Amino acid sequence: MFATEPPAAAPLSALDRRTLLKGGILGLGVAGAPLAAQPGGAGFSHGVASGEPAADRVLLWTRFVGAQDTKLEFAVSETLDFSRVAAGGSITARPENDWCCKAWAEGLEPGRWYYYRFTAPDGSHSDIGRTKTLPVGKTEKFRMAVFSCSNIGFGWFNAYAHAAADGDFDCALHLGDYFYEYGPGTYPATEQAQPGRVLFPAHEIVALADYRTRYATYRRDPDLRRLHQLYPMIAGWDDHESTNDSWEGGAQNHQGESEGEWSVRKAAAIKAYREWMPVSDDNWATYEVGDLATLFRLETRLTARAEQFSYGDILAGKTDPEAAMAALVAFRDGDYRDGSRELLGMKQQAWLADGLRRSAGAGKPWQVLVQQVLMGNLNTAPKLAEGLPEDLADYIRQRIIAGAMASRAELPLNMDAWDGYPAARDRVFKAALDANANLVSLAGDTHNAWAFDLDHAGEKVGVEFGVQGVTSPGLESYASYLPVDVLERETVAHNRQLKWMDGSRRGYMAVELTPQAATSEFRFLSSVREKGASVSATHRVSARAGSRMLDMG
Repeated sequence: MFATEPPAAAPLSALDRRTLLKGGILGLGVAGAPLAAQPGGAGFSHGVASGEPAADRVLLWTRFVGAQDTKLEFAVSETLDFSRVAAGGSITARPENDWCCKAWAEGLEPGRWYYYRFTAPDGSHSDIGRTKTLPVGKTEKFRMAVFSCSNIGFGWFNAYAHAAADGDFDCALHLGDYFYEYGPGTYPATEQAQPGRVLFPAHEIVALADYRTRYATYRRDPDLRRLHQLYPMIAGWDDHESTNDSWEGGAQNHQGESEGEWSVRKAAAIKAYREWMPVSDDNWATYEVGDLATLFRLETRLTARAEQFSYGDILAGKTDPEAAMAALVAFRDGDYRDGSRELLGMKQQAWLADGLRRSAGAGKPWQVLVQQVLMGNLNTAPKLAEGLPEDLADYIRQRIIAGAMASRAELPLNMDAWDGYPAARDRVFKAALDANANLVSLAGDTHNAWAFDLDHAGEKVGVEFGVQGVTSPGLESYASYLPVDVLERETVAHNRQLKWMDGSRRGYMAVELTPQAATSEFRFLSSVREKGASVSATHRVSARAGSRMLDMG
């Protein structure tokens, strides 16, 4: 959770147009009937997806609702007519997995596009999907479409539609908050909800059946379905795939007295995620991109995370500014610096440190962290608390004032980010420096766009690109009493590591890696309230290989 949260089918250009035209089969598979018109009941109900790309294999997903266990055949081919099958096999759709099934397509060639489909015993076919393996050896370019924070109630998934239509990505990354667990009227509030975006089930999701129904609701969105159809996805959960501000042993939005044991809810969330997403059962994973980069998919939420600190708890009972500041300073010099607090945990930390050494030792220019929450240090600019309007909502007023006081005590805005776990962050940064790595951190969670320089004890570590939300509103709704340019200027000026931000727009990142540079093109939509709205503005930020800092010139 970040501070802003409360307690159509793609056009033909998304496909390989030359293959389609040459093959003369525009009526088949990927270029077939509009996805929104396809049924969501029996049979192939939710299209196809792929993920976990490697040089020689990829994980394929579909859902087939039958009357009983149903054996499906799958085929992978370099051509849309499947005249030459490169890989194939069978998988069984079962009710105990909500009819979702996944299969590894193996023995593939590196750096190639493939088409795939599933076939049922009655001869019916799934949608035709498109996927790509990772390259081996010399790699001049790798492009990723990066997403986070897609709340269906706030608007349309135009970011997914734009990325699908772009067609020029090697894979998609989803950094978490793929959906939200709240019931109707919570987030968004009823008056904020986008007409036509109906949410099921009509209550907060807690049980396994609830989580499955919420996935089914989201995956019927034609733009999300198209995105999965066209690109392999590397995905990891954040908190809302379980519930708000989740950690290893609980969550802010879990009440045991009415919602049962946390372990049961957490297990249900994990099971549904692994059923419905094209992901392996590994909590963390490595993806080798030729001689160019290693991607490290981290798990920062449910495996080892210690409970978040709360400013509400720290300031409880403090009725005057002096007492409040004294409490913050005592916290800063005490519990905040507790070296035993974990975000990754020892096992994952050791895996990451070893992976960084191997990747940098092999001469790869980039070591990329595919993870959920900001690593860059971000404090509230005290000026944001000046002149608060009288009609400002109490919870927003309290957060702004507490944030400004914390900032004066040299404490961060968001205790749910890496800022709330400084010792754990130091361990990652030290491991990167020991490995002579060049970190690129990709982060979501905040709903706004960010670019940070990262450093440790005065040494440059790398850079961070924080992606804006697909639909979820950001600081512009939280600090709406301020002009956006003032919010951005004051926030950047107050935070040494922060070099640029956007405080008001939704969209996604197009991240490109080359041997010379890592670049994020932030793509901003004109609207999420209008279906089909296009990208209206972009902003590019780069880091030169070996510099470990953003090139802001």
